[in-house]
Amino acid sequence: MATSTLVRPRQGKIIAGVCAGLADRFGVSRGLVRLAFVVFGLVGAGELAYIIAWIIMPKGD
Repeated sequence: MATSTLVRPRQGKIIAGVCAGLADRFGVSRGLVRLAFVVFGLVGAGELAYIIAWIIMPKGD
């Protein structure tokens, strides 16, 4: 179920909750978002995008 805000959840996260927050916001599988970040990291700048999102995204309640 998609939420209307983009926040990092406090539960159900693996590292910082960036992928979980993005998946929850857009209503897609958390595993799919995590896989996309891994692939993007291998061929692009996934690590940099993750760190920037980690800094920008607020923590959820």
